[in-house]
Amino acid sequence: MEFIISYWWLILILIIVFSGLFTINQGYVGVITMFGKYQRTVGPGLNIKVPVLEQVYKKVSIQNRSAELEFQAVTQDQANVYFKSMLLYSVQNSNEETIKNVAFKFISDRDFMQALIRTIEGNIRSLVATKKQYEILGLRREIVEYVKTEVDQSLEDWGYHLQDLQITDITFDKVILDSMSKVVASNNLKAAAENEGQALLITKTKSAEAEGNAIKIAAEAEREAARLRGQGVALFRHEVAIGMTEAAEQMKQANLDTNVILFSMWTEAIKNFAEYGRGNVIFLDGSADGMEKTMKQIQAMMMKPAGSDPEINLLKTLNK
Repeated sequence: MEFIISYWWLILILIIVFSGLFTINQGYVGVITMFGKYQRTVGPGLNIKVPVLEQVYKKVSIQNRSAELEFQAVTQDQANVYFKSMLLYSVQNSNEETIKNVAFKFISDRDFMQALIRTIEGNIRSLVATKKQYEILGLRREIVEYVKTEVDQSLEDWGYHLQDLQITDITFDKVILDSMSKVVASNNLKAAAENEGQALLITKTKSAEAEGNAIKIAAEAEREAARLRGQGVALFRHEVAIGMTEAAEQMKQANLDTNVILFSMWTEAIKNFAEYGRGNVIFLDGSADGMEKTMKQIQAMMMKPAGSDPEINLLKTLNK
């Protein structure tokens, strides 16, 4: 007790000194005022102020903060649109001028939040009022970019920065939603019909192309087959003519009648008719007079001018 009485003044000094000590948490900046007037800012950690004269006016958070908004807007065609959004904002930086704006622009954080929300809602409403209801769902990105552009300037004056704005939900009145569902359904049916028509057109076109190609290939094959058959017949006749020419020469040297060859041709023809006729009816005069008449016709054909071809040589040989 005697110590306290003797050193009361020292105890008073210590109390005054310790009353000037204070701490600022990480993520905050302290604003110091004297007699209500701004003096300076202090950072996180242990700080000192003039006891009694100075006081910590506000601790400003420089961390990111978020808020959720729900509000209504009206489109150009008088449709009600309901928005749900989330905004992320923060103090621009920890510079002294920025901290002063944050500390003194608004009386409280509640007033700042009210101004921020009303500013964002007003900008979205002004944009939605120029659009029709069917355009709104496709304008999420445009709405966000428009709001950030319009709001950022005001926030900079207040010392804040809008980090992000997300429109989480856009809804309409039930009547509008039902009508939009019908429009979507009809558009889907229309698209399905168009796709089905295109598919049918492609199928028919490809089928026609395939059929045309098949006909073309068949015609080419038939033409090639006919050409090959003609070459075969011509070659057969050529070989027959050569063989008959040789036979005629041998018969001539043996002083035999060459009409035997004509008779052989006649009988061979009748044999082929019978063997390969395949049900076709061919009328031939098989009498002696008919055969004689046919032989004369063959001889008359042989009287045509002859060339160097073996068949022509055969005719010449048979007529000698």
